[in-house]
Amino acid sequence: MQYMLLIYGDESGRETTDPEQGRTMMAEYREYTQALIDEGKMRAGDALEPTSSATTVRVRNGETMLTDGPFAETREQLGGYYLIEAASLDDAVDAARRIPGARTGSIEVRPVVVFD
Repeated sequence: MQYMLLIYGDESGRETTDPEQGRTMMAEYREYTQALIDEGKMRAGDALEPTSSATTVRVRNGETMLTDGPFAETREQLGGYYLIEAASLDDAVDAARRIPGARTGSIEVRPVVVFD
């Protein structure tokens, strides 16, 4: 079964992160991604640009409305994702707990619906 591992964190910390800490975190993400590949679980994954680059699209009564930025104001923003293949929810949770961002943010684990 496929699971989305949605990585949430406080993106305001990006500006204040020490460059060395940033390099260390990126190295950890590369190692984690390679581990998923080696385990045969990796299907897709990417980081996202900050929410300031987002455009929210809504259609109401046939009219398209665009808003700069995310829809909701929250403490944590979606910063990236992994799409993985896992044998069970427990297996997916194990993969999620190893994501470096889990130490400072949160990881949402959601099964992917397969439409026939």
